[in-house]
Amino acid sequence: MDLPILYADPHYVVLNKPAGLKVHAGPGGGPSVEDGLKALSRRKDGPWLAHRLDADTSGCLLVALRKQALLKAQADFAAGRVEKVYWAVVAGGPDQDSGGISAPLEKITTRDGWRMAVTPKGQDAETEWRVLGRGAGMTWLALTPHTGRTHQLRVHCAQAGWPILGDALYGHAGGGLHLMSRALALPGTEVRAEAPPPGHIVGALTNCGWVDVYPSLRGA
Repeated sequence: MDLPILYADPHYVVLNKPAGLKVHAGPGGGPSVEDGLKALSRRKDGPWLAHRLDADTSGCLLVALRKQALLKAQADFAAGRVEKVYWAVVAGGPDQDSGGISAPLEKITTRDGWRMAVTPKGQDAETEWRVLGRGAGMTWLALTPHTGRTHQLRVHCAQAGWPILGDALYGHAGGGLHLMSRALALPGTEVRAEAPPPGHIVGALTNCGWVDVYPSLRGA
């Protein structure tokens, strides 16, 4: 599996995960990022995924090549020290230019499957957002999650009244999920990475004022 590498050193690799690819195969099987991890290192142990992204979310994915590096990254993620910025294009959008969402999230399971929901019994979830551009009927946001709940950004945007475009679970399907892990930085290391937007969100970003200064990376 030939996944683009955004950053590499003896301890860490940051991959540019494409939208639609699972990080773990899971009970349903099928291709996943884990299938290609062994190609990143000749060591007998590892590599390991240091965190995860939803299958439909593209962008920066951190892989640890050594066990000590994995433990550091996991501790930093758990403590909220990792710098993470996501880009999303949402339907409609907020009136203000920046703000935050605080809404606890709980996993709800029914006969039809599961989803995350805002409930008083849920775990605390905090998201900071900032408007980067606006277009016809949509807004381009930078999202910074201060907690790491499942589907946090998707549910928080939907709860605020501006679901992420292409979100079949919390909004409306069509065109693919317009959410990506744009940038990642690990404290105390040289790890810094930025992912180019995937092809399926380029049109919406352009509508909101984004200019592709690296056209050769478009769709990567």
